[in-house]
Formats: sequence, structure tokens, C-alpha cells
Amino acid sequence: MKNIGVLVAVEINAVLEKYKDSLREEKHSLFSVYKLQRENATLYFIHSGAGEIRAAAAVQHLIDTYKIELLINFGVVGALTKDFESVQTCFVSRVVHYDFDTSAADNCEVGRYNDYPDVFLYASKDILKQASALYPEIPLVTIASGDKFIADEAQKEKLHKDFSADICDMESAAVVLVCDMNKIANLLIKTVADSVTGGAKEFRERFREGAEIALNVADTVCNHLELL
Repeated sequence: MKNIGVLVAVEINAVLEKYKDSLREEKHSLFSVYKLQRENATLYFIHSGAGEIRAAAAVQHLIDTYKIELLINFGVVGALTKDFESVQTCFVSRVVHYDFDTSAADNCEVGRYNDYPDVFLYASKDILKQASALYPEIPLVTIASGDKFIADEAQKEKLHKDFSADICDMESAAVVLVCDMNKIANLLIKTVADSVTGGAKEFRERFREGAEIALNVADTVCNHLELL
């Protein structure tokens, strides 16, 4: 039996609606955690709220409390190029923590942690390969992650130019970094809510649909994954 943790930043209503008759809330946790028993796995959905720090704490809580073997993060994101439109879903292959910057002290590249060979934090290749086999039409992308909602088109274009990033969010760097520290596999599934020319208004309009799409992909993947 597999234990799978699912980090949910702000899309928890999609989970509560989809599994409303099957969830059991774990009352003792620091966060709201919902248990879903499947034939081949036990899923623990944790509601972290927005941002890298909350996401990091929530992932570590899942690892310590529920002994998860895999961490999945699904959610809605913003596009950084015109190649990605609203309600398009992506698998994240690598993450750059664009607002992590120690360069003034050590001349290290912006976004790079010194114990990594470059600025990118890489998702788990074996799990990503399995997910891509289930959904070959879903592209693999680079995500720029930081503690800021990026609504401005010029800022989006700069992130794309600086880091070759395709989409952006506020949790992915924490997910991969904490999973790496604990040697836990991870998979990140993201659906675009706001296009590169869109902002908060488009995000709000597409939020619910995007969250449901990303969750449905995560649900299918959970049913078919083999943890290696």
C-alpha cells in the first residue's frame, strides 16, 4: 500500500467537492489534512495556503506524520509565454526559485542553491516518465517559483527571458527542495489560469476550472503510478 501526499495550496475546494463522500479529516494535524483511501494507495491531501514557507512546512508535515512515499502538487499557475494558454495543463520537469538570491554575498547565480549544480531544481524523473506515458499530450515545462503573484505582463516576460521559464507559481520550489532533502519522489501538475497577457481577473475567472482539470489529472496518475 502506497502513502501519497498531495499538497494543495489554494485549490482545496476542488478536492472537497470531488471526494466529498470519501474524505476523512485528520483532526490532530497542524494543517487541514484529508485522508482518501484507495484500493492501491492512501492519499493525504494537505491544505497549505499560498506561498513557499507554508508549502515547505506542509510537505515536511506530510513526510514526518504520514510517512509518504510520493508528494504530488497540483494547482493553477500563470503563463510566462504566449505558448501557454488558459486551462492548459503541464507537467513540471524543473523549477527555478527566482527570488532566492545570495549573489551579493557569494556571487552565486540568482536562484541557485549552492548544493545544486545550477539554478534548477529537478522533478523526479521516474515518476515524471510514468505520468507522461499516461498523458503524452501534456508538455513538460520549467516553472519559476517565488513568493509573489505575478500579474504584470512585463514581469512575466522577464522571468521567461531570465530563466527560460514557461509558467510561474508560489509553491513549486518548496515542494522540490523539501522532497530532495528528505529523498522523497515528487510530481508537479499545473494548469494555467492566467495567460501571459492576463492578470488577476483572468486568474479568478479560470481558477475553478483550472483547479478541477489539474486535480483530475492528478487523480488518474495516482491510480496508475508504480513507486520505484
